Amino acid sequence: MWKSPKIAPEQCERMRALRAKYDVGPLVIHTSYLVNVCSQTEDIRQKSIAAFRGEIERALALGAEFLVLHPGSWKGLTRDQGLTLAAESITKAIDGLSWQGTGFHILIENTAGAEFSLGGSFEQVAELVERLRVSAPVAVCLDTCHTHVAGYDIVTPEGYEETVCQIEATMGTASVRVWHCNDAKAARGSKLDRHENIGLGTIGLEPFGWLLNDDRFAHCAFIAETPVDEPGDDERNVRVLKGLVGGRRAESRSER
Repeated sequence: MWKSPKIAPEQCERMRALRAKYDVGPLVIHTSYLVNVCSQTEDIRQKSIAAFRGEIERALALGAEFLVLHPGSWKGLTRDQGLTLAAESITKAIDGLSWQGTGFHILIENTAGAEFSLGGSFEQVAELVERLRVSAPVAVCLDTCHTHVAGYDIVTPEGYEETVCQIEATMGTASVRVWHCNDAKAARGSKLDRHENIGLGTIGLEPFGWLLNDDRFAHCAFIAETPVDEPGDDERNVRVLKGLVGGRRAESRSER
């Protein structure tokens, strides 16, 4: 739905209290998939701006650190027009909101690289972030499945290193605040966004060990955004990822 109900103040207070009690953080929220801030259709774009503003307001009320956004589709426009509309729409959505001093950031997520999908390359993500830096608190969320099916090599030691170098050369590794950890059902370069359980797809288990133990991303939060095919899959995926942290650092480093 375009409109979402407001969150009651007591719910926000409870969320903050529970986070403090259990030391849970950062809080990362994903924007509705309806939002398309670079749509060529004026009506859709205006609805997207209003819906995204609502997302930001709720995220701030809950004390979230990050709000993840898919930049949308620029079908019917040029790449530059799409980037311009996305930057303008995001700037309008946050206009007048009090976010200073909160540590809150909008995270631009890379996409699977489908035609007209903004964010299918690191360069597009970096350019949108750069256009927004003056007007909005903005950083980056990267998705392993999206990165893989967009054509970047993260499954070989040499390819993984080259991909990280490309991240550094475009947006900078320091700008990446969150990784969505997903294996992929589809092949590298396929442009098909089909998530798979960790270690069971075309990425495989080992690259997640490299990523989780990479000092260049030590400041990041890692979130399993995997399918739930059977009860308990979420817990199993998290356990698999946790099992790769620390213990395999030396092995994964030597292989790179």
